[in-house]
Amino acid sequence: MTQDLFAGIAVTDYAAALPWYERLFGRPPSFLPNEVEAVWKVAEHRYVYIVEDPERAGNALVLAFVDDLEDRVAAVARRGVEPAKRETYEGGVTKVVYRDADGNEISFGGGPG
Repeated sequence: MTQDLFAGIAVTDYAAALPWYERLFGRPPSFLPNEVEAVWKVAEHRYVYIVEDPERAGNALVLAFVDDLEDRVAAVARRGVEPAKRETYEGGVTKVVYRDADGNEISFGGGPG
């Protein structure tokens, strides 16, 4: 049985948030379900979406563990988005945190080496 995962991020202003997320993900949305929602396919059967919902905005915590962390962080920086912080944990696992204008936390993590 195939299962799809959708991780939602509420934003205050969809039109203002969309360009930032396009820079973060490096491309336009994979699809637009309606006028206040955008969806990016980040892996097979895995999606991240933003939706305008001011009452919920600013509370998301999303982490994608990737095998190309340093290349990804460099590519995001070239598109003008800098991390809010970077943490390295015991054993060498690294987490790079980005925050949108609402304070939502979108992170990429990677293992040592």
